[in-house]
Amino acid sequence: MDTKNLSVPSHAQARIAGKNHPRQRPSSGVSGIVHDNARHTTRFTVIGNHLAQHPELSLLAIGLSVHIQSLPTGARVDIKTLARKFPEGPDRIAAALRELEAHGYLRRPRERTPSGHIVTRTVSCNQPGRHAEGHTDRRTEDEPEPGRPTHDEPAPAPAPGPTRLAQPKAPVPPRKRTPRKPLPAVPQPAYAGPGLLQAATDLLAGLRRLDPDLLLSACDTAHLAPGVAAWLERDVSPTAVRQALTSDLPPEGMRRPAAVLAHRLTAQLPPLPPFRAPASPSAVRHPLQNCGGCERAFRAPEPGRCRDCRSDLLEAA
Repeated sequence: MDTKNLSVPSHAQARIAGKNHPRQRPSSGVSGIVHDNARHTTRFTVIGNHLAQHPELSLLAIGLSVHIQSLPTGARVDIKTLARKFPEGPDRIAAALRELEAHGYLRRPRERTPSGHIVTRTVSCNQPGRHAEGHTDRRTEDEPEPGRPTHDEPAPAPAPGPTRLAQPKAPVPPRKRTPRKPLPAVPQPAYAGPGLLQAATDLLAGLRRLDPDLLLSACDTAHLAPGVAAWLERDVSPTAVRQALTSDLPPEGMRRPAAVLAHRLTAQLPPLPPFRAPASPSAVRHPLQNCGGCERAFRAPEPGRCRDCRSDLLEAA
């Protein structure tokens, strides 16, 4: 009778303190994130964990998608606008937008406006694969919505409405092409002889062998030829002209190479060579002749006698 039952607890166990509060606080020995959340009532955006914890998107792409989803409809989200807001540069923002587009969080379809211009629309998707008009209300999955037919009842055919005649679309006016600007003026030679202009034309036609971008049309070549002729008449060699026209060209190519050449022909035109007086004509040197009287050599245009023999003949006469 005096033996005690050791399996029975001596007193009632108290409730665990952590279960008295809906949010259990971890003990000091537990590591990891601790959430101190407050309920939002205004100015908040619902973000799915499929975006916040996406395993393939970069942190920049996730943050950029959260920012875009928080913006009102009509806000600008182009690369320049986003680059002005955030410290990341345009290249990183463009790469993040391509990530979101590849995973379905962003769509950028191209549309034609009534004026005929092509614009890009930006559509933000908070749940890729489901469009706003395709969402199904939770209530229709559990019970039919009032007024909607069930699966057992056929849907009533829509009442025929008045037939509308198709309105002809207004013709889109053709876009006016901006006229091309004329080439800059080039220097003109003092004397544009046919031989000089032909040499200038041949020089310009051969530039494409040095750089494929310098393939000039016949019209551009005729415009630039007087400028090259002005260089040639200033005692500049054809090799020096080619070097001046083809050195230090843009590595990414030229939109209009003839305009670049026209600018160089004008901006780098060398000065006229210094004036040189024409040299006096050299004295004529006659060939050596043997004198018919004294057999001495003397210079004369024809064979005959020297000056001394001719003087003796005059005195004897």
